[in-house]
Amino acid sequence: MAQSFDYESASATDEGHTDTSPLERLAEIAARAAEETGKFANVDAILRIPVTMQVVLGSATIPVANLMKLGRGAVVPLDHRVGEPVDVVVNGRVVARGEVVVVEEDNSRFGVSLTEIVGPLGQGDS
Repeated sequence: MAQSFDYESASATDEGHTDTSPLERLAEIAARAAEETGKFANVDAILRIPVTMQVVLGSATIPVANLMKLGRGAVVPLDHRVGEPVDVVVNGRVVARGEVVVVEEDNSRFGVSLTEIVGPLGQGDS
């Protein structure tokens, strides 16, 4: 028998927890749900599942003829502008939006500073 979980009541009880990351809050919610259903061991297994995370800077649509002409140094304009939020995608689903930043410890790497977490039912998903 499948258990249902009320995301709205869970998020209402988590308001004010600005010192924890969204993933930590998700883990806390999952742990609470597991305790209520008595299946805590399964949550640990779920939290170890690897997922693919991508940051989408933008996209472009061009004809194949123009694609064939691309070479070293070519610039392909994307549909996002500088300063616009980028999408953070996990396993094909937008879960957050953020800003591209330079990683402080290593100036040769980029990172993403999350500015918005997309709701559990995909609110704000485009």
